[in-house]
Amino acid sequence: MANKKIAEMGLPKPMANLFAARNILTAKDALSMTEFELMELLDVGLAEVISAVAHISEITCPPFQTAHSLMEDRVHNEHLAGHLRTQLKGLDEALCGGIPFGALTELVGPPGIGKTQFCLKLSLLAALPVNYGGLNGRVIYIDIESKFSSKRMIEIGAKSFPEIFHLEGMAQEMAGRILVLRPASLSEFTESLQQIQLSVLQHQVKLLIVDSVAGLVSGEHEREAPRQHSLGWHISFLKSLAEFSRIPIVVTNQVRSQSCGDAMYSFQVQNKHEIVKDPERLELHLVAALGIHWAHAVTIRLILEASSGQRYIKVAKSPISAPLAFPFVVTSSGILLLSDDGREVEGPEINTIHCQGYNDIINFNREQL
Repeated sequence: MANKKIAEMGLPKPMANLFAARNILTAKDALSMTEFELMELLDVGLAEVISAVAHISEITCPPFQTAHSLMEDRVHNEHLAGHLRTQLKGLDEALCGGIPFGALTELVGPPGIGKTQFCLKLSLLAALPVNYGGLNGRVIYIDIESKFSSKRMIEIGAKSFPEIFHLEGMAQEMAGRILVLRPASLSEFTESLQQIQLSVLQHQVKLLIVDSVAGLVSGEHEREAPRQHSLGWHISFLKSLAEFSRIPIVVTNQVRSQSCGDAMYSFQVQNKHEIVKDPERLELHLVAALGIHWAHAVTIRLILEASSGQRYIKVAKSPISAPLAFPFVVTSSGILLLSDDGREVEGPEINTIHCQGYNDIINFNREQL
């Protein structure tokens, strides 16, 4: 807006001609000068200058909006923003509709907690017809750790949507909409991302999943700083791709133990010095891998954890949700919430990751435990 031409702003013609004659052509040119400088240069009175500057400022600066008007705009334009519903009612309500389009959503948790199960269900939901709550599109699933299971995905689909998957050929059609890539190195991952950008536009891709980013670099670097640096381009690319293509991008991330010497994240603790004085607790503290730069890049962070034999999904980072925790189980139909009423989590606990006693609570033969 600063480069908007004064000639197109609707000033009285004599005043517009004066600006043009003095080579003051854009709003930036005019607003970079004081009123007295303009008076001298244009050879007009103070009242005329004040009136012209006010008019240029009004045209150049966007009007303010109230919180109420922003809320009305959000409701009106909801169809342009969009969400991929997880069909976990409580979580969808907390996220105002589900996994948002145009943003980076991260799933963090220890191995075996249910991150890939979550991704498999999301893949199906993106591929399903719209009348069944899906996006009726294609999915690109970057399976870095070779955990993708087509058999498990079909099982989740058959249990969750029997009216679709029991139709002849429908399971094959749904599975055919999900393209699985398995890069074996960081360089192959980079090449895959560069090719994906065009495919997203040409082939009606409605969801991109990366499972998991940390798997690419865990064996290449021992220190966190080089690891962050090596993924700098990928972080930027994924954010830009989400915003440009307006599709949801979901990435999974691993956890690591946080030692006493590790840098603290401002959103993970309330008092750095207080935590450092308790080295034993720090040794047992788990944090998301990939570091602070990656943490700031994601729009939504969902932590999957287990405490005293119970699994939880925590909304650890979201611009639209309170920090909430939902108990869940993994069944033959995928992840199910035990309660749609999230428990609000206070203080640094929302970013603490527990992994106590969850190895024995998966049961694919029952719908709930």
